[in-house]
Amino acid sequence: MTKSLRVGVIGVGHLGRHHARIYSLLPSVTFAGICDTNASRGREIAAEFNVVFYPKADDLLALVDAVSVAVPTSVHFPVVMSCLNNNCHVLVEKPIASDEREGELLVQLAKDKEKVLQVGHVERFNPILEKIRPYIHNPGFIECHRLSPFQPRGTDVDVIRDLMIHDLDLILSLGLGSTKHIEARGMPVFTEYPDIANVRILFESECLVNLTASRISTGRLRKLRIYQRDRYISVDLGEKNAVINSCQVSDIATRNVQSQKISGSDGDALMRELDCFIQSILGTTSTHGVSGQEGVEALRMATHIIFLIQQSVRTPSL
Repeated sequence: MTKSLRVGVIGVGHLGRHHARIYSLLPSVTFAGICDTNASRGREIAAEFNVVFYPKADDLLALVDAVSVAVPTSVHFPVVMSCLNNNCHVLVEKPIASDEREGELLVQLAKDKEKVLQVGHVERFNPILEKIRPYIHNPGFIECHRLSPFQPRGTDVDVIRDLMIHDLDLILSLGLGSTKHIEARGMPVFTEYPDIANVRILFESECLVNLTASRISTGRLRKLRIYQRDRYISVDLGEKNAVINSCQVSDIATRNVQSQKISGSDGDALMRELDCFIQSILGTTSTHGVSGQEGVEALRMATHIIFLIQQSVRTPSL
C-alpha cells in the first residue's frame, strides 16, 4: 500500500488556494491543514477544503511531513528555513528566495536535513514542453515573450523575479552552457520596481536568447520560439500547442517546408508539479521537479539581470 503523506499549505492567497485544492484531491496525500497571517482568509480556505486552520506555522509543521510555501517572496527565506528545521519536505513557490545567498543556505539546510526541497517553476510541467523537447537540438536563436495585465499580486518584486524567471528556468534547462554575455534593460511604470524588461543572453553554445517580460500589458501572452538548423518551433505556452516547421535546406531546389502541429494535454500543470513533489518524497517516480539548486541558478541569473538594469538606469548614455 502506498504511504500517505500528511501535507499542509502555508500562505493561501491566490496561488496557495490552488495548492490547497490540489492536495485535497491527490490520493497519496492526507491534507492536514493550512496557515496564513490573514486569519479571515485562512479560515475561509480551511472551511472550503474541510481542514484545520492554524494561526501559527509551527503548530501546523509539527503535524505534517511536507508543506507548500506560497507566501510573498520577501519572506520565503525565514518561512522555508522554519519548515526545514521542523523536518518537513518543502515545495516553495518561485523564486526560491529574495537573493541567491538565501537560496544557497536553504539548499544546504535541505541537504543537511535530508529533505526534498523543490521550487515552483510550474512552466516546466506545461505538457506541451514535454512534447517539443525531443525536437530541440542545438538551437541558435530563442525568443521568449511573457506578457500579462497589471495586478497587485506579485509586485513585492520586479518583473524579472515575478514573470521572466519562468523563462530563465526553461532556458537554463536546455543545457546551452554557461553565459558569455548578457544585456538588459527595464523600467518601473506602475511600481517601484521594473515592470517591463528586455534581456539578451549569449550562451557558450553560441545560442542567442532574447527575452521580454511585462506585467503592464493589455493582454496575456506566453510564447516561446526556437530556431535551429532545418527547424523552427513556435510554442504557445498558454494554449499548450506548438507548430514545428521543418525544411531540409540542403535540398536547394525544393526547400519544401513541412509543418507539424502538436498539442499538449489539458492536464493541470500545477497538479502535475505537486504530484511530482509528493512522489519524489515517496521515491516512487523517476521524474524530478525543479530542485532547490536549479531554483538558485534561475535566481542567480535573475539577480544579475536586475543588477544590469540598475546599472543602465544609472548610466543611461550608450
